[in-house]
Amino acid sequence: MLTENFIARDKAEALLRWGGEQNPGPWVDHSRTTARAAESIARACGMDSGAAYILGLLHDIGRFEGVRALHHTVAGYQLLKDKGHDTAARICLTHSFSYQNLGAYADRNYDCTEEELVLINTTLDSVVYDDFDKLIQLCDAMALPERVCPMEIRMVDVARRHGFNEFTLKDWESIFALKAYFDKKCGQNIYKLFEDEIKKSLFS
Repeated sequence: MLTENFIARDKAEALLRWGGEQNPGPWVDHSRTTARAAESIARACGMDSGAAYILGLLHDIGRFEGVRALHHTVAGYQLLKDKGHDTAARICLTHSFSYQNLGAYADRNYDCTEEELVLINTTLDSVVYDDFDKLIQLCDAMALPERVCPMEIRMVDVARRHGFNEFTLKDWESIFALKAYFDKKCGQNIYKLFEDEIKKSLFS
């Protein structure tokens, strides 16, 4: 486990349940799928699978505030930062930006204050993504509420809901690069870890 004041698994589960009570919705099951995918890939790569699970579980916790767009990244960051969980807080901000630019956010509804936009931009300009940032970005792009799916399915789903912008292809290319990175890191196509679920995604 990471050495900082890292949230325990049972407390992370309780926090997600609380978030779901504040704002019920498919985001809760999406978070669970992201966590499960992150745990499996981390284990195959020799990373801390327990930490990966917790970071995946809480990456969207900012949605507890309600139906929000970009603001959910800041809400999650602030919630976890106030609790002293710095890595989990950072993941809340970075998970939506595999391409490290504010313009890559799919929904151009920037429902943030000027101060919040400065926080996001400052973070994206300064942070060097580690393997946990990259892993949660990848798993977020593979997680439907019901199951793990090929990332192309999730990427197209997001594009159908929010449309394309000048950064969409760059964002997609960055996600493909993440998959290649973790394929190499664990010595196999990561889809093999979720073969049955992916078959259901393709044929159900």
